[in-house]
Amino acid sequence: MTESATPADDSPRRPLTIVMAADTFAPDVNGAARFAERLSAGLAARGHDVHVVTPSVGHRNHGVFTEHIEGQDLTVHRLPGVRWPPHDWLRFVWPWRSKHYARRVLDEVKPDVVHSQSHIVIGRGLTRIAHQRGIPVVATNHVMAENIIDFTTLPPLLDKVAIKLAWDDAKRTFDMSRAVTTPTRKAAEFLERTIDIDGVIPISCGIDKRNYTPDLTPRSHHRVLFVGRLTTEKHVEATLEAVARLVPELPEITFDIVGGGDQRRNLEQTVQRLGLTDRVTFHGRVDEEQLRAAYTRADVFAIASIAELQSIATMEAMASGLPVVGANAVALPHLVHDGENGYLFEPGDVDDLADKLRRVLTASPQEYLRMQQASLDGVDIHDIEKTLDTFEKLYRGEPL
Repeated sequence: MTESATPADDSPRRPLTIVMAADTFAPDVNGAARFAERLSAGLAARGHDVHVVTPSVGHRNHGVFTEHIEGQDLTVHRLPGVRWPPHDWLRFVWPWRSKHYARRVLDEVKPDVVHSQSHIVIGRGLTRIAHQRGIPVVATNHVMAENIIDFTTLPPLLDKVAIKLAWDDAKRTFDMSRAVTTPTRKAAEFLERTIDIDGVIPISCGIDKRNYTPDLTPRSHHRVLFVGRLTTEKHVEATLEAVARLVPELPEITFDIVGGGDQRRNLEQTVQRLGLTDRVTFHGRVDEEQLRAAYTRADVFAIASIAELQSIATMEAMASGLPVVGANAVALPHLVHDGENGYLFEPGDVDDLADKLRRVLTASPQEYLRMQQASLDGVDIHDIEKTLDTFEKLYRGEPL
């Protein structure tokens, strides 16, 4: 990609009015929500008028609100949201109402561009109505099949049919967009292969490295950390099994789990079965200050997930100076460079995971510091300002 030329008159460009369509947003805790929050707040900090359209927390708590997100005041249009019972927090807008709400928001806001963070409900409706009205749409995909099949409540055979229909509809939605983006090149290749489209643009979710505090002082290493949703595709149970296997040789090893999800009860039962009750702490959902402190305290970040299109949590761990042990799956190899800032292990291979955790936790002070510095250096290319620059160009129709 090449940078676009600076406008000839060097005059400041007019701020944009942007509608951000997000099926998940604060107070939800997941990668897509956090990206939408950071992108919206970053754009607002640059002077753009950002309107977020997302489900209400309660069905009656809908309306237009000013919400303080990532240090910025954003206009948030909360549409009547309904809880999805199989999921512990997911809320959605009735699909047959999405176009009605889209017309209402677009009539009121009159945006320059719509950015869809999901092709499923709100983004789907806004994309179609914006396309009819000639308003450009930029779409970002955060979805893999593994993210949703646990919550359909359908038999496995019908799951496959439902997913095929969903991807067919996604293609129709993306075909109405000026540009389609996803967080990594690997994720772009997955999307191009899955729905047979071309030109998907990889753009990192971005992170502000300044918000995290690495601890580079020499110390003993025994604290393993995971941050994320407790769902089946995260495979947290594999890390629990690995920790149990390391107890005889690393008697001080502990495992901190930050995040909530439908698998928490099952994981707590696994902890009891493995005899790790005194070593594993479930912190649940925490605020931003507590989250950053958890990263600073930890000695290694472990992620066994097989469905990461990027993994904001892994980037946060790297910005906190942590070596990372991650599954060699989907986009994690873009962040974890084996033998440099940590190690990759074969998904599902608990012995391999345990061995890689052992290597980090028993590394010499010099080797451990080298891995820490490699994480800090590796996250530089994911600077949020570069992400904001790129999306601004897409919104304005400028070449990249």
